Amino acid sequence: MNQYKSDFIRTLMARGYHYQATDLVGIDNAAATNVLSAYIGFDCTAPSLHVGSLVQIMLLRRLQQAGGRPIVLLGSGTTKIGDPSDKDKSRPVLSAAQISANKESLKGVFAKFLTFGDGPTDAIMVDNADWLEDLGYIEFLRDVGRFFSINRMIALESVKRRLDREQEMTFLEFNYMLLQAYDFLELNQRYGCRLQMGGSDQWGNIVNGRELIHKYKVEQTGEERESEKAFGFTAPLITTASGAKMGKTADGAVWLNAAQRSPYEYWQFWRNCEDADVGRFMRLFTDMSLGDIAEQEMLDGAAINDAKIVLANACTTLLHGADAAKQAEKTARAIFEQGLTGDALAQVRLGLEEMKNGVSLVALFERAGLVASRGEAKRHIKAGALKLNDKTITDIQTSISGEDFAEKPNLKLSIGKKKHALVLPAV
Repeated sequence: MNQYKSDFIRTLMARGYHYQATDLVGIDNAAATNVLSAYIGFDCTAPSLHVGSLVQIMLLRRLQQAGGRPIVLLGSGTTKIGDPSDKDKSRPVLSAAQISANKESLKGVFAKFLTFGDGPTDAIMVDNADWLEDLGYIEFLRDVGRFFSINRMIALESVKRRLDREQEMTFLEFNYMLLQAYDFLELNQRYGCRLQMGGSDQWGNIVNGRELIHKYKVEQTGEERESEKAFGFTAPLITTASGAKMGKTADGAVWLNAAQRSPYEYWQFWRNCEDADVGRFMRLFTDMSLGDIAEQEMLDGAAINDAKIVLANACTTLLHGADAAKQAEKTARAIFEQGLTGDALAQVRLGLEEMKNGVSLVALFERAGLVASRGEAKRHIKAGALKLNDKTITDIQTSISGEDFAEKPNLKLSIGKKKHALVLPAV
């Protein structure tokens, strides 16, 4: 890593964040010589982000730790269209009220990872509705649309995939890449933002933005000075060792807001990760030193479970605080070692989709920490050891949904006589 000048790029490379860059040397030089401003956009499609967005948040955190200025762009403007990248069908159209409510709900999570303020390296949060909603259509086509080639737009992977599969892409969605590129130009003009980061699925959109800035400056001044050059950087889309998409589980998304996924459930998500993912997740999602991570990676056999607890505590501390992490570990240990009753009982809250479509009981037993795996839950069901509301479960296909809360405010999961957990409805 000695070939890199900046702490920022050295960190990204050492911890596994790099997938593609328009000019890695240029980004390195910019970060080493000035306060580099970079942004990532987050559309307001749900009231919470999930773990799949955490690598992007950590990219902004790494930038600030290295002396750069992070820009969080909340896309309540682009949310009205919907990003077609990495999607096989159009996103549902949300009302203005839904978008506004989602935006307010999203804001809080960023303060857990970034320091906001008025200083040169303090993070700022902006909303692209501030400039997108005032655009005139004809003016936008003349000023921005003329820089884009339909041939290139159709050739982008996100578009080509939909067309090859004969899956409809609306003209509304097709315009998304122009608006995201315009976001980059606007942030460059307003805040001197020179870098857009994102997941690898955003590569085409990022390159479009970088090229728009280049063409705009050349047209305005006749050149683009090296000190003003804009860049793009993407991280790999994170999957588990077995190939599952990060942030998604069989029983729903791993939300970052406590209202959607409790600190205990969040802790359990990291505690139950695959053995092969421990070191990689520590590098990506914690502030642990590389030396400490290397020591944890040397553990094997039963000792790998201790490393998973270290991972779970570090991740939960970042999002929910040290007290929540300690309480989650304490609760988990008590469940497995002693059994629990009363106020310390572990709680699992269903998501809105789970309330509607149902979720399997074996998944909930694992999520509550009452069993180590779904296979173990199935074995206990066959042995008659698992209960729902004190009634023995006999069918491993049993699931629960919102209908099961019609007469009860919560449901009780039990294994044996001492280990219990509560299932709560979505809020």
